[in-house]
Amino acid sequence: MYTESEVLDYIREEDVKFIRLAFFDLNGVQKNISIMASQLESAFKNGVSFDASAIYGFETPEKSDLFLHPDTTTFAVLPWRPNTGKVVRMFCSIRYPNGKLYEKDCRSMLKNAVKIAKDEYGVEFMLGTEIEFYLFKLDENGERTKIPFDNAGYMDIAPEDKGENIRREICFTLEQMGMQPEASHHEEGPGQNEIDFHYSDAVSAADNAATFKWVVRTRAAMNGLYADFSPKPISDKAGSGLHINISCTDASKNMNALAGILKHAKELTYYLNHTENSYKRLGEHKAPKYIAWGKENRSALIRVPATKGSPRLEIRSADAECNVYLAFTLLIFAALDGIAAKLEPPEPIEENLFTEKKSAAAKDLETLPDTLESAKHLAESSSFIKKVLSF
Repeated sequence: MYTESEVLDYIREEDVKFIRLAFFDLNGVQKNISIMASQLESAFKNGVSFDASAIYGFETPEKSDLFLHPDTTTFAVLPWRPNTGKVVRMFCSIRYPNGKLYEKDCRSMLKNAVKIAKDEYGVEFMLGTEIEFYLFKLDENGERTKIPFDNAGYMDIAPEDKGENIRREICFTLEQMGMQPEASHHEEGPGQNEIDFHYSDAVSAADNAATFKWVVRTRAAMNGLYADFSPKPISDKAGSGLHINISCTDASKNMNALAGILKHAKELTYYLNHTENSYKRLGEHKAPKYIAWGKENRSALIRVPATKGSPRLEIRSADAECNVYLAFTLLIFAALDGIAAKLEPPEPIEENLFTEKKSAAAKDLETLPDTLESAKHLAESSSFIKKVLSF
């Protein structure tokens, strides 16, 4: 946690030449502006302007000036850049010229959700992510292919698992940037990998997930590979998910939070699964289809893992193409709805929901939307979504 003066001192003393000011469009795609170190003091004071009409989901050309204001708590040196003439990164808040926060700044939306949870409900949420991705080879021209980097399977080891060294590089890089990777391993699909994070507060968890995708893509490219986070890159192999672990600091409210998330699951889907490709994954290879929860049950939408630590909920439907800031924001408000109304979840599902033979109770379960179009329609007609995302 750095102050502005501490960051400026570091810039001067450690030969930093460039500062990347990062932010996100409404699809969750990271954007950035690079400024020279000499301009940072002005950026802290006045912000750095950009053309909002060129950013997806933001403004139209007639009134498009917005300003980036660096958040010193996200200061990190980019370890893959040279030690002389260092490059650092900070995420930013987005403001109007008059200093007012921009309503479509998804990172500020998440901060607001965290504040409301604490101030109005007296609760805080801790989140962690498990992010899956594929590593594919490049062709002789450096173009992307769909040829997996290896043909290893779940938790295989080298030499079958060729991604081991790259995952190690990724984890070391993340540690150098102040993040805490918890575990990594080869996943079920050929060339598929997973790295999990230690839980943290909601904003830090979202920042970590965004940074993670950037680091993975960078390290993959440095090894002559392409990192693919799409939900279903190979039609007949396991898809890649973004499993979101969430827990309430008041453990007695976890089940109310679970009930709230189940209640709003259909209308949340568009923001957790934001591409056509997302709907090729749901319902296959342990990616959930039915709106249900279960203890240790990986076929359910929400799993309550067996753990000796604090109880948590694992939401299994999301994928890494989503805007993680919006996803976390909506999940927090859905959980708060369950807490406020003291909702109780239905009985947990113990059977495998991927088998053809299901009990009568399982057959009566509601399902997630099966197309992007239907998910979008449910979100657009949802009073809950309109209330949370009021832009």
